[in-house]
This record gives sequence, C-alpha cells and structure tokens, in this order.
Amino acid sequence: MGRKNKASANRIISRIGSYAIASSISDPTSISCTTFNILAPIYKRLDKEDPSCRESNFRAFWMSRNQRILDWLLSERSSIICLQEFWVGNEELVNMYERRLGDAGYASFKLARTNNRGDGLLTAVHKDYFRVINNRELLFNDIGDRVAQLLHVELVAPFSQCLTPSNSIRQEILVVNTHLLFPHDSTLSLVRLNQVYKILQYVETYQKENKLGSLPIILCGDWNGSKRGHVYKFLRSQGFVSSYDTAHQYTDTDAHKWVSHRNHRGNICGVDFIWLLNPNRYRKLLKTSWTEAVFGMFKSLLRRASLTENDAFAFLKADSCGNYITYSGFCEALRQLNLIGHRHGLSVEEIKDLWVQADIDANGVIDYKEFQQQIWNPHCSEQRDEMCEEVWEDLVHDTEEIIGFSVKNGVLFPPEAEKGMWPEDYSLSDHARLTVVFSPVTMPCSSLYLDKS
Repeated sequence: MGRKNKASANRIISRIGSYAIASSISDPTSISCTTFNILAPIYKRLDKEDPSCRESNFRAFWMSRNQRILDWLLSERSSIICLQEFWVGNEELVNMYERRLGDAGYASFKLARTNNRGDGLLTAVHKDYFRVINNRELLFNDIGDRVAQLLHVELVAPFSQCLTPSNSIRQEILVVNTHLLFPHDSTLSLVRLNQVYKILQYVETYQKENKLGSLPIILCGDWNGSKRGHVYKFLRSQGFVSSYDTAHQYTDTDAHKWVSHRNHRGNICGVDFIWLLNPNRYRKLLKTSWTEAVFGMFKSLLRRASLTENDAFAFLKADSCGNYITYSGFCEALRQLNLIGHRHGLSVEEIKDLWVQADIDANGVIDYKEFQQQIWNPHCSEQRDEMCEEVWEDLVHDTEEIIGFSVKNGVLFPPEAEKGMWPEDYSLSDHARLTVVFSPVTMPCSSLYLDKS
C-alpha cells in the first residue's frame, strides 16, 4: 500500500474509533475514562546522537505538542482524564492545562513525584458527571520517587438520575492514577509489585476508615509492564479486569493483540491499563494475593535457571538433613535469587509472611507437598478461589444493591496500536492514548466484603 493510501486508511480507522467513542459518550447513561502518558518534555529526546538535547529546551516545540494533546483530550471530553509524566515543574504548562481544563468544566488535581523529579500526575474529572468527595496523595518514597492519586467521587444529578431514580443506591467510585517504575533490571520487578501492593493497601485502608463498604474501583495509568508480568497477574488475582481487553473480548494470554508504548529501547509493548474492579467481585485476602505473586516471581527465577521441580526443591532444601526446607535454607535461596540482601529486596516481615503462607501446617518446615502446593504448582489455591467465587455469588444475591460498571467500548490512539503496531509518524507521545466507556449498572453486593479483608 502506498504512503498516501496507508495514511488515508489510518485516518478512516481513526475516525471509526473516534466515532465509536463519541457515540458511546453521547449516551447520557455512560461515562468515559482516558489514561495517557503524555511524555514530559524533560524526557523527550530530540537527537538520538545527543541525549542531552531535550524538548524542554525549546518552548515552541513542547508548547505546540501539549496544545495538540489538550485539543485531543477536550474534543474527546472524557468524564475522567488521568495523565502521567505531566510536567509539574513548568508553571506555564501547568497553568495552560489547568485553565483549559477548567474552562471545559473539569476539576483537576496534580501531584509531583518526590525529590523534585520534575514530572508527576494530573487527574481531572468533569463536573457534569462527578462531585469530588475527597482527594488523597500516596507517596511511595522508594527508588523511583513514584506517587499515586486517589479520588473519591460521586455521580451527580441529572446524570445519576438517568441511571436510576432511586436515591438509596450509593453512586460513588474510587479512581486511582499512577505511573509505576520502569523495570531497568530484574531487582526492580519486586519494587513495582510492592508499589501496586501499597496502592491496594491504601485503597483498602481508605475504605475501612471511611466506612465505605463496597465501591467500584478504577485504576488508571502507565504500569510499565505487560500482560505477561507479575503486576498484571497480581491485579487479576484481586478481581480486577483490564477494561480494554474486556471491551475486545481478549483473554489473559492475548498479550500480542495490542500495544500502547514504544520505550527508549525501541521495544513496543502494552503497558497502559484502565483496570476495573466491580463491588460484586470476589476478592481473596490482599496479603494472600501478594505472597502468591512473589512466589510466582520466585518460580519464574528458578525456571529461568532451568531448574526442574525436583531440582528447585533440592535448591531450597540446601543442606537440610531431612526431606524438607528449613527457614534458613529458604532465606538463603531468596538471597541467591537476589530477592533479599539489597535495599530493594524483601523485608524481614515480608519474608516471614511468605514462610507462613508456604508452611501450611505451621510445623516450622516446608515439606515437598507444601512446596508443590504453595510455590511450584499452586493449583489447589486456584481451585479454592473458584469454590470461593461460587459461594460469593450465592451470598450477593440476598444483599443490598450498589452501583457497578459494564465495559461498553475501548479505543487506543493511534489506531495502529490496536493491531500491535507503532506508526513512525506519531509524535504526540511515546504512549498511546487509551479511552474506555463504561455503562453504570446496579448490582447486588454482599456486606461481607470488608469483613474478609
């Protein structure tokens, strides 16, 4: 296909995607959410041969690009906008975003990364759809100086009345915006997992402190990891669904279907997600999900070393005189796998949590059966989860109703990203813009939700 024909075809695809989103947004009973890493000018390289040549040095360049970004965002008019790599260190750019978003009816909140990194987050919600109840800031204070925003919002009339005339149904949502650390090496995978763990702990604590019970939770951002990673699996184990994948009926194994980022190494991958957790979904204990995620990482490292199941058990057993794993042998294995022994590694308390999870009968050692069930091949845990989900579904049928969401549509721009490709002529950012449309629905929910946390 010639260059002109290809460009024309892409414009048609783009118009189709935009029309689909616009049609969904025009529905008075729908809300939309956009997440977009807009590539801070302080990070945008203009010369491959000279890494120090950044867009931030040329006002005309960064101003023009960000004006175009705002034009796109305001034309799409999402109910919720979550931006990452927002250049909070530049007052002129911040004022431009706040002014234009404010004029368009948005309430916006910004949060800088710690240690004066220069960039941060911006979350905006449209006042026609939401009233902001609370805005919280979460500072990880870790190696990447990463942060997260939590907005507690309520659907407002007349929009909420389009959904249901009843005033007895709680119509509140928790929205999180974040940007996880880039995994420059394998030791940072654990840091990224802990960042998500902290977010979910914070959300859970906020719900308990404010006696909120069950609410839908939307997590937006640049997760700097694909569907193959441990963060993805951790969030899935907590009941979250990737809304874009849900819209397109993709499975957890369809990691190659779409991309959303071309990183500084030239690799393309899908790292931007809008996660949805409905209040009627069964959730296992958060600490249980976390220990299972760490054991998944543990197993991955052992397999990378080409160890079979028997070899892995022998490695963990170390110099044990019996056919079991001791706590000291377990810790030594963690050290050799580089999961402890450095400032990004597991803490003493976290190691003990892992041990308690693996030592099912609490006799002080891990035998081969426990190793199989908890570390190497945890099928029993998955079967227990399926049984719990069935019991949970029975419980929610005789409880109160609450607001939830169904996924109506999801679109990536540029449109090539939806086909797993990255266009050379795309210059707005090194990330695609992801927009998802949700339809609020009422659903039964058990009051036991927070009792099990």
